[in-house]
Amino acid sequence: MEEKKLAIIATKGTLDWAYPPFILASTAAALGYETQIFFTFYGLQLVRKDLGSLKVSPIGNPGMPMKMPFGPKWFKDINWNIPNILQCAIPGYESVATALMKQTIANNGVATIPELRELCQEADVKFLACQMTVELFGFEHSDFIDGIDYVGAATFFEFAGDSDICLFI
Repeated sequence: MEEKKLAIIATKGTLDWAYPPFILASTAAALGYETQIFFTFYGLQLVRKDLGSLKVSPIGNPGMPMKMPFGPKWFKDINWNIPNILQCAIPGYESVATALMKQTIANNGVATIPELRELCQEADVKFLACQMTVELFGFEHSDFIDGIDYVGAATFFEFAGDSDICLFI
């Protein structure tokens, strides 16, 4: 029986969008899938050495209302749907949303992005960085973690074309 393959294209570089490619890739690898993630455009942020700049971007995200990660139960149960106009007008709102998301992650024992990324690498998930985008944004290979291949889209297509599942995230 031939090994199943999962191909993921990661295009988003925010904290909340970092989870799907790493969770899906690590799960697929644990299930025996040969797995590759092609990081392009803002998705390149997920394979940079410094992940401290990953933030949540709540503006324009209708799925963003979250419960608070602290306080009494009645307070935690409120869905905080802040209108976009207020999100734009409140200085530092993105930083507050990021801090609240990180606290929610910690409270629920969810792995961090660095932990999930390392888990993927330990499970032999292949990380591919889009060379064109690396050049477009003026990055250096030294900006990124070790273990990445720098390739063009055509190289990724060879794998993706033979994959059982191909996801665009």
